[in-house]
Amino acid sequence: MARTAEEIKQAVQESYGARAREVAAREPSSCCGPTQDGDGATVDYKRKLYDGEAIETLPDTVVSYGCGNPTAIAGLSRGETVLDLGSGAGLDCFIAAEAVGPEGRVIGLDMTPDMLDLANANKAKLGATNVEFRRGEMEEMPVESDTVDAVISNCVINLSPDKDAVFGESFRVLRPGGRFHVSDVLLSRGLSGEERDDLALWAGCASGALLESDYLARLEAAGFTGVRVDTRSAIGKKPWFSATVSAFKPQRGGCC
Repeated sequence: MARTAEEIKQAVQESYGARAREVAAREPSSCCGPTQDGDGATVDYKRKLYDGEAIETLPDTVVSYGCGNPTAIAGLSRGETVLDLGSGAGLDCFIAAEAVGPEGRVIGLDMTPDMLDLANANKAKLGATNVEFRRGEMEEMPVESDTVDAVISNCVINLSPDKDAVFGESFRVLRPGGRFHVSDVLLSRGLSGEERDDLALWAGCASGALLESDYLARLEAAGFTGVRVDTRSAIGKKPWFSATVSAFKPQRGGCC
C-alpha cells in the first residue's frame, strides 16, 4: 500500500527531530547516508562539501544534513534575500548570511520544532542578525510572493511527498529573474513499490527521489527556464545519487 503524505511527513519529522536532539546532546549523526564511503573509509561530509574557511568559525552544533553545497552555485550577492528550504541546523543559512552581508536577509524554513530550536540556538551563538528561521512546510511556504532573490536547499526536496507543490511555491516566492539552486538526491532508475513504501528510506533521502528527467520536467512545468543539472556524484550500484540543480524564474515580459 502506498504511503500517505501525512505518514511520510510524520516519519521525516520524527527522524529529523531525533537527529536535532542528538546534536543538542552532542551525539551528532549523519543524514543522507552513512559516514563511511563505499570502501569503508570514514568521511566528514561537511568538510568534504564545504570550503574550510566557510565552516571554520561555525560551532560544532551547526551540523550538515546535506548531500551537496547549494551555496557554491547560488552566486549570492550583497543585499539579496535568500530562502533555504529545510534549513536544518542552519549551516547553509549562516554561509549565505555571510555572502549577502548585513544589508541582506536569509530565511530558513523547516517543519521540525526540534530542528528549529537547534538552528535558533546556533543563531544565538553566532549573533547572526540577518538570519531568521520560520516553521512551515515547503508545499505551502509562509513567505510572500515575489520577495526572494534565491531559493536554496540541501538534500530536502526529495523528502516531500508533493514536489510539484514545492516547485510551484518556489516559483511563487521568487522575484522575476530569481534563481533556484539546490542540492538533492536523484534516481538513475525507478524504484520498486517496496522501496517506495519504506519510511526509513524516505527519511534517509532515498525513497522520495525522482528520476533526473522527471525532476527537471517538473521544474519546467512550474514555470522555470534554464533548468539544468550542474553536477552529479558518481552513480554506483544504488539507484540514487546526489546532484546540484539550477533553474530560473523569467523576468517579467518573458526574458530569462
